[in-house]
Amino acid sequence: MNSTELFNLLNDFLASKGIYALVLILFFLGMFGMIVCKNYMKKLMSMNIMQVSIIFFFLCFAQKEGGMIPVLDGVTNDPGAYINPLPHALMLTAIVVSLGTTGVALALLMRLKDKYGTVEEDELLGRISE
Repeated sequence: MNSTELFNLLNDFLASKGIYALVLILFFLGMFGMIVCKNYMKKLMSMNIMQVSIIFFFLCFAQKEGGMIPVLDGVTNDPGAYINPLPHALMLTAIVVSLGTTGVALALLMRLKDKYGTVEEDELLGRISE
């Protein structure tokens, strides 16, 4: 396989499944931020980027070309023509859980900032061990 064929193969894949590449980039960007950043606020934002990418993946995965919303309107009796509503409902739950964890984490970060004066990981570990 020469480079032109490889480029065409990659181009065809990205044209049809490019959204999944975007989701992977977002996920690994969030993971990179959680591993590399020493500021807990930046880690929290990176965690949110990871959560959004996972939600986005499931919503994209649940889509069906030519699919209809699952409302009985007399147009078709074919159950395969409808989009499955379960992934969408589960992702609404995931969004609520994400908001809850972010809120609790922000409250904890505020308490850490008030008590120790910083949200930097290295400084906090040093001050807590004293």
